[in-house]
Amino acid sequence: MELRARSWWLLCAAAALVACARGDPASKSRSCGEVRQIYGAKGFSLSDVPQAEISGEHLRICPQGYTCCTSEMEENLANRSRAELDTALRDSSRVLQAMLATQLRSFDDHFQHLLNDSERTLQATFPGAFGELYTQNARAFRDLYSELRLYYRGANLHLEETLAEFWARLLERLFKQLHPQLLLPDDYLDCLGKQAEALRPFGEAPRELRLRATRAFVAARSFVQGLGVASDVVRKVAQVPLGPECSRAVMKLVYCAHCLGVPGARPCPDYCRNVLKGCLANQADLDAEWRNLLDSMVLITDKFWGTSGVESVIGSVHTWLAEAINALQDNRDTLTAKVIQGCGNPKVNPQGPGPEEKRRRGKLAPRERPPSGTLEKLVSEAKAQLRDVQDFWISLPGTLCSEKMALSTASDDRCWNGMARGRYLPEVMGDGLANQINNPEVEVDITKPDMTIRQQIMQLKIMTNRLRSAYNGNDVDFQDASDDGSGSGSGDGCLDDLCGRRVGRKSSSSRTPLTHALPGLSEQEGQKTSAASCPQPPTFLLPLLLFLALTVARPRWR
Repeated sequence: MELRARSWWLLCAAAALVACARGDPASKSRSCGEVRQIYGAKGFSLSDVPQAEISGEHLRICPQGYTCCTSEMEENLANRSRAELDTALRDSSRVLQAMLATQLRSFDDHFQHLLNDSERTLQATFPGAFGELYTQNARAFRDLYSELRLYYRGANLHLEETLAEFWARLLERLFKQLHPQLLLPDDYLDCLGKQAEALRPFGEAPRELRLRATRAFVAARSFVQGLGVASDVVRKVAQVPLGPECSRAVMKLVYCAHCLGVPGARPCPDYCRNVLKGCLANQADLDAEWRNLLDSMVLITDKFWGTSGVESVIGSVHTWLAEAINALQDNRDTLTAKVIQGCGNPKVNPQGPGPEEKRRRGKLAPRERPPSGTLEKLVSEAKAQLRDVQDFWISLPGTLCSEKMALSTASDDRCWNGMARGRYLPEVMGDGLANQINNPEVEVDITKPDMTIRQQIMQLKIMTNRLRSAYNGNDVDFQDASDDGSGSGSGDGCLDDLCGRRVGRKSSSSRTPLTHALPGLSEQEGQKTSAASCPQPPTFLLPLLLFLALTVARPRWR
């Protein structure tokens, strides 16, 4: 008798568990009318949808109790759930990309406006002030502004070399114009060039422009490049496909309640977070380097202000050019005497005008460029927006759960926990791949990180190092040991200690504008020609060389 009683209780318990899994202990075969309505609303055919629950032994993802889903329905809903999560991820990424793209355009427009405005001021004022000293050399000034634009857009240019070559060419031209009565062959002009550093024919203007322009242009272009790299990382990560285990878990999260005849049961919040933390484990590993990049971008905006700041310098290039020509005219006689002393007496040009002929000696008083307030507003908005998205990658699972997954607002024992209506008991996993080793909802292989995302983590590191170097006023693309073996200026992974000195302005014929490619990543193709004669390290040594370069050249904050 006692044995029969025990058997009875075991049967009752088993029946209760089955009924619980079905979601309704009082019904033996419920109607599937509500499920048919939802399924049809999603555009699927109702021809094979059962009118009432059937046995669920055929189900491969959902619990195998009584069900309203056939195998085909389960497959259709699994594909739909994966597509819906893909769409939600792309929508979230698109919002972030749009913000970064808007910031990039705004800063890029402002910086280019500053430089264009300076050139327009030069073209409007220099002819009247300096006459032929400017008009006969207008192309040299146009070329200088073109070089500055190319450098800002990320071209493989050494800014200090570019400025030095400009001053050398300008000195030759102006010295000849100031002395039309003399014959000045190339060897004499070479001698003049060699003495220029000691003679300082343009006063302090070249040195001041070099120091200030280098810091200002490096800060401006690295900030804009940072926005471009961040946007590019978001775009590429959004294209990473969801794995099969993630697809199964999302189906179970979103639509298995429908199959079990309880479509009104919404996912438990912690259940949803565990599913998406498992699905987006690799994406969460972007968090540390993403934060470092955004922090570096916010910090470098400090270099936008002051007398050496971006706005003061880029918008006032013409003032240093004017000071330089003023100084050359003021020191003309002293300069000529020192040049003759060092290079000898040049021959008289019989075809030239007499030495008494007066040349136009105009003056252009440099004027301070008052700040417009535009940059202050742009920086304020950018800082706020960048700080808002610092936790984008680790907050993504929670954001998607709360905004896209229609989480339950009912008490804990009435939400969908993946098996039935009821409390969800497992703890919520941490962020990142390593923390998913015990994820109860998604089987994650923590030994196989996604390589696309690992590559993007490296891009974030490289750009952060560039920003940190720029903060210290260094042109990172031309340091002896580049932070990355394939960054702008390195050419086909050829590190400087193997290639020797980097190419300067004359070898940078293949330049890629910032507007045609994302900054910091666009110069590589154009450098293949210039690096072709450089000895290439063996392929198997590249990872080691990259590691050593990163270790040795990692810039430090000052």
